[in-house]
Amino acid sequence: MKVLFSEEQIRKRVEEVAQEIDSVFPHEPPIIVGVLNGAFIFTADLVRSMRSFVEIDFIRASSYGYFAETSGKVKITKDMEKSVLGRDVVVVEDILDSGITLNFIKGWLQKKQPRSLRFCVLLDKKALRKEPFVAEHVCFSIDDGFVVGYGLDYGERYRNLSNIQLLVGEENAKCS
Repeated sequence: MKVLFSEEQIRKRVEEVAQEIDSVFPHEPPIIVGVLNGAFIFTADLVRSMRSFVEIDFIRASSYGYFAETSGKVKITKDMEKSVLGRDVVVVEDILDSGITLNFIKGWLQKKQPRSLRFCVLLDKKALRKEPFVAEHVCFSIDDGFVVGYGLDYGERYRNLSNIQLLVGEENAKCS
C-alpha cells in the first residue's frame, strides 16, 4: 500500500472544509447526513471541526458490496430518523467516483423536500464519473485507484487506518 494523504493532511483539510460549510450556514446550522459505513469517521471529524451546533443523522446506501467496482444498483438500507422537510441538509460521503450513488441519494432526499441540499465528499475521482455530479465541498481530488483508510474499506478491511492509502498489486484483487 502507498500513503496518499497523511493523518495531518486529512485533519487540516477537514478543518478547512468545516469552515467552508459554517460560512454557508451562518444563522441556522444544517442537518449533517453521513453516509454509512465509509463516511462515519469523516463525518465525526467534520462535525467536531464545525463552530455551529449541528444535528446529525445517517443513512446507508449500498452499491459496492465486497467488490472494488460499483454494481450500478443503489439501494438505501438504512433510512434517516430525522425529518429534513424545510431544512438545510449537507450529505457527507466518503468518495465520489461514478456519481451513481450520490445522484440516487440526491433524488431520494429531494423527495423529502429539504430547503437546500449540498454534498461534501472526502475524495473526488472525476476520471471515473459515469453520471454528472458536482459536490459543493471536496477535501481531496484523486486519480484512479482503489483507496482505503480513514473509514474507506476494501471488503470491510482497513477502515481503521488513520491515513488514506492506495491499494496496489495483489492487495487490489477482488475479495472472495
